[in-house]
Order: sequence, then C-alpha cells, then structure tokens
Amino acid sequence: MTAANDRSWRSTLWVYAPELAIGLAAILYGSTFRFTQVSIERTTPAALNTIRFAVGAAAILPFALRGGWRGPRVRHTDTLRIFIFISVVVGLITAAGTMAQTIGLRHTTVSNSAFITGLFAVFTPIIEALIYRRWPRRGIVEAVAVSMVGLYLLTGASLSLHFGDVLTLAAALFYAGWYVIVGAYANRFNTIAFVATQLAVISIVCLPFAIIDGFGKIDSYVLWTILYTGVGCSAIAFSLSAWAQRRVDPSRTTIISLVEPVVAGVIGFFVGERLGIPGYLGAVLILAAIVIAERGTHGRTAAVETSSETSRETPSGV
Repeated sequence: MTAANDRSWRSTLWVYAPELAIGLAAILYGSTFRFTQVSIERTTPAALNTIRFAVGAAAILPFALRGGWRGPRVRHTDTLRIFIFISVVVGLITAAGTMAQTIGLRHTTVSNSAFITGLFAVFTPIIEALIYRRWPRRGIVEAVAVSMVGLYLLTGASLSLHFGDVLTLAAALFYAGWYVIVGAYANRFNTIAFVATQLAVISIVCLPFAIIDGFGKIDSYVLWTILYTGVGCSAIAFSLSAWAQRRVDPSRTTIISLVEPVVAGVIGFFVGERLGIPGYLGAVLILAAIVIAERGTHGRTAAVETSSETSRETPSGV
C-alpha cells in the first residue's frame, strides 16, 4: 500500500468514525440482553442497575475530572450549573428507561425486548419534529418506514403486546428522549464528563428501589454481567454514542443503532430463540434502513452540516 493510499484509507475511516462508533455502541448494547435477562433471575433489576451504573461512572470518572465539563462548542452562557442540570435531567430519563427495560425483560423474550426497544428509531424523529418544528428529511422518513416493517417482522409479525412488551415500549420512548437531548448538547459539553454524571445519577435513582426490593443473590455470573454492562455497555457505549452525536443527528443515530436488535437476535438464536423466516427478513430490512438513512449524508457541504448542527438547539435557548 502506497503512502497516498494509506492516507486515503485513514481519511475515509475518520469520515465514517461517528457511524462506526454508533455501530460499535449498538453491538455492545445488543450483546447485553441475554446477560441481563439471566442476571435479574438471581438479583433484582434495581440492584443490577444500581451497581452496574455505579461501576460505569467510576470507570470513567478519572477521565471526566481530567477533561472538565466544557465541550468544543461551549457557549458563553453555559455554566457548570447548566451542565449539571442537563446531565441530571438526562440521567433521570435514562434511569426510567433502563428500569422499564430491565423489568420488562422479566416478562418477555430477549429478542422481543431488543426489537421493541428499537422503536426509539421511530420515536426520535417524531420528538425532533415536535421540538424543532421541522419535518425529518426524506431519507429518515423512508428509513423509519422500512425499519418499522423490519421490527414488525422481527417481533413475530404480531401487534399484540404483553406486560413486558409495554414496559419495553415505554423504555424505547425514554431512550428516544435521551438521543434528542444528548444530540442538542453533545458539542457543548465534554463527552466523558456528560456521560459520567448521567451514569452516577442513574445509579443514585435506582439505589432506593434496590434497598426496598433487596439485592438478591450476587453470584459470579451477576458480577460478570455487572462488570461487562457497567464498563462495556454503560461507560464505553454511552460515551461512543454521545461523542458520535457531535456529527450525526439523533434520527440518523437511532437508525444506525438498530444494529442493536439484530445483534440481540443473533445471540437469541444461539440460546434457542428462533426468529423464523419473517424474523430474518426483518433483520435484513433493518440493515437496509440503515443504508437508506446514510445514503448521501457524506456528500453534503460543510455549510449544510454546520447549519444542521446550529438548528439542533433547544427552543428555550438553555
């Protein structure tokens, strides 16, 4: 490989680095469903989340303290107080989503949980449209439509929802809120500090519920799950996704994140859950939706990208 080709390859890799970061985060998210499902049969959802997110916060706390709270495009009106307020709000939203999803896993399958969670890809552009009062671009609308069909097939082509499914649906709505808010502040705050504060808030919120419900049995399997989900899924995946949203809007981020239910479906296959032909067709459609959402996104001019980022501001100007 010549030096010119090497530079070209690295340049291309960097251009797609945010999308690759989102994809890696989605793989990490999708790989945790089975571990979580088994663990909450031994411990309680609140206990698992309390310890998991505490581990995640502790893992990146040194980096957060070193980097400070300011991001690359911090505003002159931004203060530490605003940073803490937004981080706490996002942490509360994520805590609600995580508890709903974890409890829902007790009453549904790994595949169903992952696929219903994937509905955040539908809720996110709707929330964006309501907040910013603009219709999503055509590619996103097409991708959402295709992914909806894919998710429908993945869940067994059934519109019936059980208790666990309803809780998971609520989790998808909360996660959509996470994507929208993080997308609005990703450039204003330091990624690691932003995520570390959120993880700490989630752990604190879950702690009282863990005290009430108890901690169950914390055996070696649960400890492994806590370590893997705390560091891999919480600290690393949250940070990757938040960093990527500095250059990728929330709607595109959620479409790419649909790799998550596909990964969970693959893992579900190896533990005995069979999707059938419709399910696998649904997985293909989800991957096609990602291609549709990404189509032409890197052909935009820098001016258009800058304009798009500028428009992602909270209506209140906070």
